[in-house]
Amino acid sequence: MSAGPGAAGGWDLDALLDDRGVEVVVCAGSGGVGKTTTAAAVALRAAERGRRVAVLTVDPARRLAQALGTEGHAGPDQKEDDGPAPDEPRRVPGVDTSRGGSLDALVLDARRTLDALVDSALPPARAEQVKSNPVYSSLATSFSGTQEYMAMERLGQLRAGRGTPSGWDLVVVDTPPSRSALDFLDAPTRLASFLDGRFARLLMAPVRFAGSARTGSGLRAAGGRVVGALAGGVATAMDRVLGGRLLRDVQALVEGLDEVFGGFRERAEATSAALRDSRTAFVVVTAPETEPLAEAVFLVGRLRSAELVPAAVVVNRATRAAEGLDAAAARRAADSLRDGTADQRRAAQVLDLQVELLERVERERRLVDEHLAGSGTATALVPALDGDVADLEGLRAVGAALAGAAPRSGRST
Repeated sequence: MSAGPGAAGGWDLDALLDDRGVEVVVCAGSGGVGKTTTAAAVALRAAERGRRVAVLTVDPARRLAQALGTEGHAGPDQKEDDGPAPDEPRRVPGVDTSRGGSLDALVLDARRTLDALVDSALPPARAEQVKSNPVYSSLATSFSGTQEYMAMERLGQLRAGRGTPSGWDLVVVDTPPSRSALDFLDAPTRLASFLDGRFARLLMAPVRFAGSARTGSGLRAAGGRVVGALAGGVATAMDRVLGGRLLRDVQALVEGLDEVFGGFRERAEATSAALRDSRTAFVVVTAPETEPLAEAVFLVGRLRSAELVPAAVVVNRATRAAEGLDAAAARRAADSLRDGTADQRRAAQVLDLQVELLERVERERRLVDEHLAGSGTATALVPALDGDVADLEGLRAVGAALAGAAPRSGRST
């Protein structure tokens, strides 16, 4: 796969965003490293460079949600004048549209996305039956991978909006925090494995037998009675383990979801295919600390093992210090002033603070080089900004820092 501009020789964010062949930018990484803010900043910069952008974020901080206009009511208590729910695209006000771009933002809500899937795939009465199933709530909120499944579905829906009068030509995705970036990519396969797997087939055997028995006759019916007896034995055993009510709830839910996810599998596989070609650029976001950097190394390796080339590794929130000094020189200058006049002693104290900053900068850069120098991926250090990102100006500053970030080490770029 081609990662687009920035795959080698340093990362040029603006060239990546200006490449109309790039339709999706996926920001992947662990939680707490500024991944959601990075995705929002990339989306805003793309919009102000003339792209029609939708950014799909996962659980943004309140002030970032306010900046994107996605903070609001969702669910049955939403009022008409509240506008669309946060999980529906909202036009972000205050974006510079002079170059023809636009920005819409939405927050992933796995439960509402799953509800909408059920509503679109089943008749109303059947849909309500599935959604009222006691097991359904656990699946929608707690089942491993549900966020990734629904993120894939939502991305597919956004991509389907391309080419329409109000559509987008770029989708920026803030993936759910995960140990593996491929949890997102592999959602269709894992979902199909669940629905088609042995456990699901065992659960469904009595239900499927009942359906075939209603349409069978003669020898088929006789054979069906044998299969039915075996299935009934399995059901009896599982009834003792799970309890009759729970078993029936699980069987009913699996049957309903099999109908719902038939179309989902096809859509998700098409989306997954698009994520694996030159239309998609992956950006791994991390921080200049040992654990997040190790996570970034793991994610880069997992992407490469799937024959995907990350466009860049962004090392967020790097410590800034004054240019033109190194820690040793600053320390020597401070020592030379320490026994001087009162003004010189105060200058020495200021230099001591500068030494601390410079030592932190050097420590962070050593960590980055130790972890990422051999990754073969463009690696950019983005300096920490003062305060939280609370508005579009803050996002613009992050985007400018991303675009102007200096690459680290010839080996890593």
